[in-house]
Formats: sequence, C-alpha cells, structure tokens
Amino acid sequence: MSVHSEAFAKRMAMVGLKPHHRIVLGVSGGPDSMALCVLTAAWKTNNLGNAAQKNEFVDGLLAVVVDHGLRAESKDEAHLVHRRVTSMGIECEIACCEWSEGKPKQGHLQEAARQKRYEILQSACIRHQIGVLMTAHHADDQAELFILRLSRNSGVLGLAGMAFVSELFSTCPDLSAEASSNGLLLVRPLLELPKEDMYKICLAANQEWVEDPTNRSALFARNRIRMILTDLASPIFRSELQALIAACRRTRLHVDKICSNLMHQAVTIMPEGYAMIDLGILSPSELKDIILSKFIALLLQFVSQKQRPVRGSASKLLLDYIRTSPCKTAVTASGCYLCPAPGSKGTKVLICYSTDAELTLELLNPYSTEGYNSTISKEVEQIVANGRSYSDECPQSMLGVQFLNLTSSESVLAEAKREGILSESTYKSIISLQREESNNFKSKTDIALKSKVEHKVDYTASAPSKVFHPEKVGYFMNRFIVKWHLCKQNAYTSYFMNNSNQLQDFGEDRWNFCNSCVLGHDQMVRVRYMIDADWLYLATLSKRDDRIIFHEEELSLSAESRVMSNINLCSACTKKSAERALLLLKSIPVAARRALPVLVNVDGLLLSIPSVGFQHCPCLVASAIFKPKVPLGGGYNSFL
Repeated sequence: MSVHSEAFAKRMAMVGLKPHHRIVLGVSGGPDSMALCVLTAAWKTNNLGNAAQKNEFVDGLLAVVVDHGLRAESKDEAHLVHRRVTSMGIECEIACCEWSEGKPKQGHLQEAARQKRYEILQSACIRHQIGVLMTAHHADDQAELFILRLSRNSGVLGLAGMAFVSELFSTCPDLSAEASSNGLLLVRPLLELPKEDMYKICLAANQEWVEDPTNRSALFARNRIRMILTDLASPIFRSELQALIAACRRTRLHVDKICSNLMHQAVTIMPEGYAMIDLGILSPSELKDIILSKFIALLLQFVSQKQRPVRGSASKLLLDYIRTSPCKTAVTASGCYLCPAPGSKGTKVLICYSTDAELTLELLNPYSTEGYNSTISKEVEQIVANGRSYSDECPQSMLGVQFLNLTSSESVLAEAKREGILSESTYKSIISLQREESNNFKSKTDIALKSKVEHKVDYTASAPSKVFHPEKVGYFMNRFIVKWHLCKQNAYTSYFMNNSNQLQDFGEDRWNFCNSCVLGHDQMVRVRYMIDADWLYLATLSKRDDRIIFHEEELSLSAESRVMSNINLCSACTKKSAERALLLLKSIPVAARRALPVLVNVDGLLLSIPSVGFQHCPCLVASAIFKPKVPLGGGYNSFL
C-alpha cells in the first residue's frame, strides 16, 4: 500500500492537484473504482490530517454511483456499493439513468451506457460546484484500447490511448460574459497500474467489490480483447506492450506541444466564428505530415464543433491544399469551407463553417450554470497551470520522435520491433490480435451496411429555420448564443429621435404598431443562416427614402390598418441600421457571412442580423455571441 500510495501522490502532483481540491469520483463498485476510493481517501487524509474529516466524511470528496438500470439487479447493487463507499468515510450519492427514448440495443449498449454515465457525472460536478472528475481506468484498459484502435488502423496519435488528464465541456455553456472556456478536468490517475494491482489494493484495505457480468460477454469487442489479453498476459508481453503505448504517448505529447504553439502563432479566431491561418508563419512545407494533419484537424473540429477525426483521403486532400502556395482554390471538408483570404494573395487561408449540416437550435436554461465559473473556473485554471508547469519541466528526451514519420498502425508495430521495443514473439502476438479483431470489425460493418440498405428510410429535408420565442436563450449549431426580446424603451427613444416633429405622443397604440410591424401579432421569430438574398435586402433598405409624412387620418388608423397600408413608422431607423450593417458585412468574408445566425419572421422577412447589429425594428433587441462549446485545441490534454 505504501508503494501504491506514493505512486498515486506523485501522479496527483503531475496533474497539479493538491489534497484541498474538491473531487468527484466515478464509482461502479468494481475493484478498479473501489481501489480509486481507497487511494484518494488515503491521499487526502494523510496530507490534511484531522482537517480532512468533515463530520463523518473526508472533506472535498464525493463518490457518484451510476445505476444504468440495464440489469434487474442493478438497483440493489448500487445501494450495496453506496453502503460500502460511505463506510470508507466518503460521501456518496446514487444517480439513476433515464432512458427517455428506450433502453439501448445490445450492439450499442456499452457505448450508450458510457455516454449516459459521463453526462450524469458531469451534471453532478456542476451541481456540486466541483471542477475535477476522477475515473479508475488502468493499464489493462489502455492495452484493450490499443488493440481496439490497432484493428481500426489508427495512427500513432490514436494508439496513444486515453489521456492522463483531459477536459470535458458541458452541453450547456456558461452564459455569463466574463466566463472562461474552462471545462471540467477528467483525471485518470491509475493508468500506469495493472488490473491485478486493483485487487491487491482492495485486499490490503479489506475492501469488497462487485463484478459486472456484462464484462464477460463476448458480444462486445473490448470484452473479447480483454479475455485474449488475459491469456497472453506473460510479464514480457505485458511490459513490452505498455512500453509501446508509452512510446506512442510520448509522440502524442510532442505533437500536441508543437500544434499548441502553432495555434498561438499562426491562427487568428474571428468573433464572427471563422479562423484564419497565416501560411507564412505556419510554413506547412516544413512540417511533418503527422503534425500538420493534427493541426488542421484541430482547427476543423473547432470551427465545425464536430469532434470527429479527419482521416484517409480527406486528410491527404487537406495536406496537399495547405501546402500549395499561394493558395488559389477552395475546398470543403469535415463540415468546413476552406478558401484564400480576400486580399492576401493566397498567403492566408480562411476556415469557415459549412452550412451543409442540419440546422440545430438548442434552448438553454440561463440559470443552469449560474455561478459555475465564478466558483470553480479559477481553481481549474490553477490546476491546469500547475500541470503545464510540471510538463514543461520534463526533459526533451522524454518526448517521442521515433514515430513521427509513421502513417499506419502496421508501420508503428514494425518500427517498434526494429527499435527493440517489441520482441519477435510479442510482435507476432499483437499482429495476430489485430487481424482477428479487424476481421470481426469488418464483418460487423458489412452486416450493418446491408441492414441499412434493406431498411432504408427516406427522411424529409430539415427545415431551413428553427422557431425561437422571445426571452429564450438559444445555442445555434453549438457555436452562437442567440437571444432576442422586445424593448418598448428602445422603440420610444428611436421614434422620438427620428419623428419628434410629427409624433409628440407615443401611446400604447403606437407601441402595439411598432412591435407588430414586422414581427406579426404572434411575436415569434425563426433562426436560420444568412443567405445572399439578405445582403440584397439590406441594400434595398439602405436606399429607401426616409422622408416620412404622416397625415392625421393615417395616425388615427388602427395598428392592423396601418400595417395593411404599409405605413412603416420604423423606416428611418431601419435604413440607418441597414447602412451600418452593410459596412460591417463588407469586412466579413462572404464564406464566413453564410454561417452567421439571422432572425426572420414567420413569412421569412429578415428581422435581425445580430452579429452586425442590424435590427429591422427599434423595439427588437437581438444578440449573437460566438461561444463554441469546445475551445480551440479541444481543451487541455496531458499524455505524460
């Protein structure tokens, strides 16, 4: 226990964590998570002494047991684990999964359960204002993931496996203006320990555990790999496989550091939601394929907010495109549109959001993350700073460079054998594992494809806009926070400034007229992307004659009659707003304009382009702030 406790304390220091930091533990009740409870509680109490005890529980430590509800005995099992964890002096709560769309099918069960589990754990962190989540992934989990990714032909970066530390980002962003982009820290402090050590730690602490029977089902790829690895688990095989994974992780660490520096030096992020690369600073022809591919992928993932990897022919196409200087053409890839920046003569490239994707508008609860950042964001920032400081002190010899020129999983294995990382027998065993699981994967993929052909369903095209009611907060394409409301004071001020000679009395009738002049009486708008017709409409509005002459009989008409008579009391305001918007839009590249959110009424009439301040009516107040869910670079990661 002393050896394990010392190693655990060292790993926590590498993260940047100190015993006073508050932590959520994801606990299943198995030997892995129970061992994590033992080590974490001991680390806190040994360093904080009596101060760690808060009433009956260790201060700043919360265990969350997730009951997936997928087995008949799961409820009783969750309560058993709860009793065991609380008896260790750790505060514990049970969270139950709600499968609103039905429980997942057998083939997707593990993936769906994992996604639901992390959603619940993140929610618990936010609810309790805790910025660190720890899970009990260990070295055997890394080995399983290595073989799984090897069978999918992942490159060296994918073969690096799970990060030691990474950031998770809430589906609901913090809406406060001063909020930083920090997420929750997901820490895996046991990644270097083998599974057998989990049992040893539990036995040494006299701690019982439960075994999940689904972990023995051969239906799941991870389980099949786990059982085969157990049969092959000689000390030599295990140590050599872990040495290979460690070499991949050092390469990943090296690539990540270079990409981070390039992001700061060669990339500019614009508030309208697009990125610009300075090819002169980037010098793409001097970068290795693995580094340039990762750099481009990070940018595309940021602009599109789709965290999918860029592989195969798409990756090669983008490499060739970025290395062609000067850049003269445009290309679409991975949800983004790349083109030369206007006026740069091909020395700069724009990465804009491609509007081909299905339009989404998620309604947010403005109070769901209230106070979250002010409470824990600074703490997370300090932990990350501590972790970066530790990483920066690592000697350059720790960084892996022997795999930088390799492009396939086969070449990684061959190089590892040539470098003496793998012996002949271990190399052959891994190749055999790779082929067997690769064949399983291909056969299942073929079945899935045939199934899709046989049961093809035709879907209607998605609507070009989404309904959006006043006083709500919308998250447009995981990129823009959009709001709108009606403001009587704005309407009064605008009318008074533009029509003081004609209108001395701004009564309720005129307010009713104003807020229905373009909105309509249902006071409902729709959100969509900006289109070329919006530009033409602004140009038309900017040229309109703003001389408004009112006659006594016209002012006495009802609001409805004035609308029917096309008497627009907002015309002077609309014209000025259109003129300002056109000037601002001229500074935004056309490709970037097309991804801006705009508000229209139920008839499709343009009401507002919030990003450039255009408002068709002075009583309509709208805003759109570019606040992507995942920051540039995907957040903090450490593969130490």
